[in-house]
Amino acid sequence: MKVKVIDEAHEKDLEDSINEFLSSTDNEIVDIKFQTAVSIDHDEQIYCFSALIIYK
Repeated sequence: MKVKVIDEAHEKDLEDSINEFLSSTDNEIVDIKFQTAVSIDHDEQIYCFSALIIYK
């Protein structure tokens, strides 16, 4: 079993990266975990969208 971690600053970028990975592999996808994190830096909100893809 293997994992692929993808991290992007925007939801659409994460979606594109996941779709690109899925279309480029013939491996069996076991699961995909999704997480969003938010922080504040000098009155600016910073978002982090990430996915963990578990595959064989």
